[in-house]
Amino acid sequence: MAVLSAILARGGRWALLASCLAGQAPQAPEYQVKAVFLFNFAQFVDWPAEAFPDSNAPLVIGVLGDDPFGKVLDQTVRDEHLGRRPFQLRRYQRVDEIKTCHILFISKSAASPPEEILAGLKNRPILTVSEVNRFTERGGMIRFVTDRSRIRLQINLAAAEAAHLTIGSKLLRVAEIVTSTGR
Repeated sequence: MAVLSAILARGGRWALLASCLAGQAPQAPEYQVKAVFLFNFAQFVDWPAEAFPDSNAPLVIGVLGDDPFGKVLDQTVRDEHLGRRPFQLRRYQRVDEIKTCHILFISKSAASPPEEILAGLKNRPILTVSEVNRFTERGGMIRFVTDRSRIRLQINLAAAEAAHLTIGSKLLRVAEIVTSTGR
């Protein structure tokens, strides 16, 4: 947990997340913590150049299905940038609506099963994130796991590599690495 705190202790949002995860502060609401994770994944993932039309194009975080974040995700990314890239939020109900997206949170309420959604995104440089059971084993990239009121990460590194994404070692160190089951 100390490694996670050290990695995450950057700025106000990271400090809030780090202290909540380390158990040093009152529990932050679950989706507030998850929103901060989504925002900060951008610092630990590299996308191929072709994922962006130009160097000023926004980094798009999308939510597929019902949005469990409410206004928290909007507030988390408001006026934020990664280098020269502003963050932008988009919400989708169907995979075929997704044109440009870099980080996609797939809600439990998404209309299709994860395997169908992931098949529709295959080979696209989109970091897929969910809290759906066995998401990483089914081919998703990052799964939020709530364990004793703490949020842990599972990462399917092979799924990320297949989409030409590179997940940084600092993020990998604090996650459980999972492989697809092929089902």
